[in-house]
Amino acid sequence: MAVNKVLIVGGGIGGLGAAAALGQRGVQVDVIEVKPDSTVLGVGINQPGNSLRALDDLGVLDEILAVGFPYDGNEFRDWQENLIIFVPSILGDDRVPANTALTRPNLHKILHGAAERAGASIRYGVTIESLEDDGDGVNVTFSDGSSDRYDVVGAFDGVKSAMRTRLFGNAFEPQYAGYGIWRLQLDRPDDVTRTLVYQGSSAKAGLIPLSQEYMYMFLVVPEPGNPHHDPADFGDLLKDRLKGFGGKLGEIRDNITGPEGIVYSPLIEIMLPKPWHKGRVIILGDAAHAAAPHLTQGAGMALEDAIVFADEITADRPIEESLTAVADIRYDRAKLVLDVSHAILEAEMAVNEENMPFAVEGMRAELPGQTAFLEGQLNLPYRSATHAH
Repeated sequence: MAVNKVLIVGGGIGGLGAAAALGQRGVQVDVIEVKPDSTVLGVGINQPGNSLRALDDLGVLDEILAVGFPYDGNEFRDWQENLIIFVPSILGDDRVPANTALTRPNLHKILHGAAERAGASIRYGVTIESLEDDGDGVNVTFSDGSSDRYDVVGAFDGVKSAMRTRLFGNAFEPQYAGYGIWRLQLDRPDDVTRTLVYQGSSAKAGLIPLSQEYMYMFLVVPEPGNPHHDPADFGDLLKDRLKGFGGKLGEIRDNITGPEGIVYSPLIEIMLPKPWHKGRVIILGDAAHAAAPHLTQGAGMALEDAIVFADEITADRPIEESLTAVADIRYDRAKLVLDVSHAILEAEMAVNEENMPFAVEGMRAELPGQTAFLEGQLNLPYRSATHAH
C-alpha cells in the first residue's frame, strides 16, 4: 500500500507544489522538466485567498507575503477610466489576505525552494522516453538514458500535456477560446493598489499591482483563427489593440516603443473528464483543467491539486482508490472555475460601444452578488474532510 517514491512530470507551479507536499510527507520525489533550466517566462500572477491557503499549507505563505502585494478586491472602470463599481473580495481570512499578486519568477523561486527543502530532486531538460506500468509500479526510462521505478507518476505538464496524450490519446484536446491575452510589466504608480479592470469595446484590460515597485497590465481581445504573431511586432500589435482606451491605459499605450517585455498567449481551455488517471499515472493541474485567466485561479487550482494528490496517495488504501479520490475531490471545483471564467470572458467580449451603457448597468447590478457566490464556494475547504482544517 505505501507510496515511497513518486515521479512528478513538469517543474511549474503545480509540479513544484506537489514535490514540496509529497516531500513534506516523507515521500521520495523526482521532478523532471522539459525546459532546459528554471527560468520562468511571464509577467505577474495574482494569488487569491484560496491559493494563498494552499501556499500556507506548503509552509511558504510568509515568503509570498514578503515579496507580493496584498489587496482587497477589484475596481471596475470603463475604458475612459470612469468608475463602474468596486467589488470587495471576501476570499481570505485573518491569516490569509483576499489576494496577493507577485511576479512569476518570485512565485517560482519560492516553490522551487520549498521542493528542494522537502528533499525533491529536480532535473531540467529531461523528458520521458518510455513508461511501463506493471500494476505494482511504473518503470520509467528518461531521455537522458537513465531509468527508475516509481509507485506513482503525477503529470503537471501543462495545457499541451504530452502525458495526457500518452494516457488518453487525442480524445481530449485543449480548445482555443477565440481570444488572446497580452501582458506587460510596468512601474507601479502609487494609486494602483488593487486590481483595476477596464471594460472596452470587445476588449478587457486591467492593471494588477505586483510589488511596491511593479504592476502588470493585461489585455484580452479577440484573436480570430488563433494567429501566430511575430514577437518583433508585439509593440505595434499591442498599441493597435489598446486603441480607444483613455486614462492610464491610453498613457501606457502611447509610451510603448517596441516589443520589449510584452508577452502574448492564446486563451486555451480544457476539462478532462474523470477519471484523470490510468493505472498508477495521473494527470493534474493545467493538463487536466485549464481555464481562461479571468478569476486568476490557474495557479491556485494547480496548487490545490498538488496538495490533494499528496494527501490522498499517502492515505492507507489501494492506489486505485486514492487516485480516483483525487479527481472526485477536485473535479467540481475545477469545473466551476472553468465555467465561470468562460462565462465572464464571453460576456466581456460581447460589450461594444453601442451596448456599453447597458453593460455598465448590468455590472453594477450583478457583479457583487456573482462575486460573493463564487468566492463563497472558493472559501470552502479544498481538501477532503480528513485533511481539511
